[in-house]
Amino acid sequence: MLTTPGPGAQSVVEFEQIARARLPGEVWDFVAGGSGAETTLAANRAALDRVALVPRAMGDLSGRHTGTDLFGVRAAMPAAIAPIAYQRLVHPDGELALARAAKRAGIPFTVSTMSSTPLEQVAEVGGTTWFQLYPLRDREQSRDLVRRAEAAGCAALMVTVDVPWMARRLRDVRNEFTVPAHVSAANFTDSSAAAGARQAVVGDSAVAAHTAATFAAFTWPDLTELRRAASIPLIVKGILDPRDAAKAISLGADAVVVSNHGGRQLDGAIASADAVTAVREAVGDRGTVLFDSGIRSGLDIMRALTLGADAVLIGRPALWGLAADGEAGADRVLGLFHQEFAEALGLAGCPDPAAARTLTIWRGSV
Repeated sequence: MLTTPGPGAQSVVEFEQIARARLPGEVWDFVAGGSGAETTLAANRAALDRVALVPRAMGDLSGRHTGTDLFGVRAAMPAAIAPIAYQRLVHPDGELALARAAKRAGIPFTVSTMSSTPLEQVAEVGGTTWFQLYPLRDREQSRDLVRRAEAAGCAALMVTVDVPWMARRLRDVRNEFTVPAHVSAANFTDSSAAAGARQAVVGDSAVAAHTAATFAAFTWPDLTELRRAASIPLIVKGILDPRDAAKAISLGADAVVVSNHGGRQLDGAIASADAVTAVREAVGDRGTVLFDSGIRSGLDIMRALTLGADAVLIGRPALWGLAADGEAGADRVLGLFHQEFAEALGLAGCPDPAAARTLTIWRGSV
């Protein structure tokens, strides 16, 4: 059951400044920053803001609802929590608090390989849990993570394919950002690997150095092998080219996530909102298309659906709520997302999320 947003902030984006005021500067930069000159980070918002909806009039809205099915599980709205590393950076309860909020909101929570809480503990919260895999140099460790996720009851496996190494994120480089002592990569059983991002690197980000030493590029044969190994729905995250989307589906993926990693990998990459329609056309009805990078409101969820997505991933705003007021803050942010989406859906003349995909859109200048 979704919670109501309560008093205080009356839109999702208002939580951004609350979170910024409460977090140490270097942690805020880690959460908010992008790669390079942050061109793609800015482009994600600009592209969504260019999408104007043409509402329909005089339709029957008496049975209006916001629910949708995601891999056989009913979600209260077409959204899931994106995989986000090291959530205990922004609040001591980290992933557990956000997973509990997602459970109450009726949407899936994606636990990251780089979670600061073990995936098994997150799954024990009892909501719909997906597991996100970063391909690792230690292939047996990757396989073990998949086995652990399935044993813990995760309902889907999301492999991120756009991080063979971490792009230069200049805010983190300038800050020589290091994960603090109370935070670790809790899914790693090896203590040195778990603590890797805490090892300071002069003139660089410790997180980037840890990633370079730990992560591996992911190839098409790797996807085929992962599809054979995994018994749960497989989602491929980090797709922008429709040719890659079509090939992933042909090799057995159940879904793709149109994502530029929130502007945190290739700076200058196309905005996700400018890529999703072509991906939808390439995938057709053969798989699910999820949208990631830049979602900041319920209206943005509507925009993503009209562009061809089936659902979205909510990233940074979930952390804003967690940083602002822990679990209660996350509840309020997700409640606001639902309230904003329900209003946009109805005012656009759509009785349900599927109808949003039939709307006409107009793309203007920002």
